[in-house]
Formats: sequence, structure tokens, C-alpha cells
Amino acid sequence: MKIASLHTGIVRLPNDEPLAGFSENPNATNPIVWLRLRTDDGIEGLGVTYFGGALTGTLRRAVDDLGALVVGEDPLRVEAIHSKLRDAAVSAGPAGIFTMALSAIDVACWDIKGKALGLPLWKLLGGGRDRIATYASGALRRGLKLEEAVTAAGRLREKGHRQTKCSSACRASPRPRAKSSRRDSSARRSAPTWI
Repeated sequence: MKIASLHTGIVRLPNDEPLAGFSENPNATNPIVWLRLRTDDGIEGLGVTYFGGALTGTLRRAVDDLGALVVGEDPLRVEAIHSKLRDAAVSAGPAGIFTMALSAIDVACWDIKGKALGLPLWKLLGGGRDRIATYASGALRRGLKLEEAVTAAGRLREKGHRQTKCSSACRASPRPRAKSSRRDSSARRSAPTWI
């Protein structure tokens, strides 16, 4: 089996926040770059990545450019593809646009591998447990007002989340650290464990 083709696109999804019910901007959308890899056997693998803002087109181009390098490769050799792309990027990684583009390709390859072998991803990755700890991510965004962040943190705790991730850097504030710290301290009292 070989990767025969790739197709990418950008889909704009609503900027909603289902965990705690607060959105920084309910009318906004998030531009998600998607990738579909197809094998010569007809198996398709899907991957997605997100950057947002003015560089979404650049991220799509990076997925296209890196994806072109995997055409002809065996999608079941995920680690070999990862190494090939990392070598091709030379000094562009291990972060930023390169890593975001690589993640979409990596996920698509794992998707193909799971479909080809008839196994769920958790088994392919050696899943030895039937339960894992998770954390709430994306609910406590930097654009929320103090009262909204406190309410959202409380909702997360009520839903049973034991840990949460917070994007707290305040934009355009004359004293961003002080403002972020006050908001974080207030939300922390209502939230599950902070990470």
C-alpha cells in the first residue's frame, strides 16, 4: 500500500465553546485546515490542524508541500514518514507552522493505519487501560471577562472536570501580567486543578 494522493482545504467552523458555554466572539469562526490522504488501495485518512488568523493559508500551503513528500510512501510506516518530513524541514522545527502541518499528516497516516488493520487507534497505540485522565481545554480563553471566566471555571468543575487549561494572557492591557494574575486567581478558586 502506498499514499497515492492528497487533498487539502479550509473549513470555517463556529467559534463555540461547548464545555462551559462561553465564547469570546459567538459570531466568529475558526479556520481549520483539513487533509485527506488516499492510498492506492482506496483507503482515506483524515487529518486536521489549526493556526487561525492571517497565516491559515500559509499553514495549508505547508500541509500541501509536506504532504507532497509522502506521496508514494507506505502509510503504515508512520514513524518513517515522520522522520522523512522532519529531515526535509531541516531546521524549521520542532515547533510552529512545521509542527502544525506535520500533525495533520501524522493523524491522517494513523487514520489510514487503523482502517487498514481494522483496529481502533487506542489499540494501535498500545492502550492498556480502559479509562484515562483528561482535562478541559479551550473553555477558559483570554477574551473572557473576569465574571465569565469564574462562571466558566465553576461550570467545568460541576461537569466533573478535575483539571483545566487556561489561555490567560490578556491582550492590549497596560499591565497584562497583573490583569491576567487577578483573573487567574479568581477563576482558579472556582476551577478544577489548573494546568
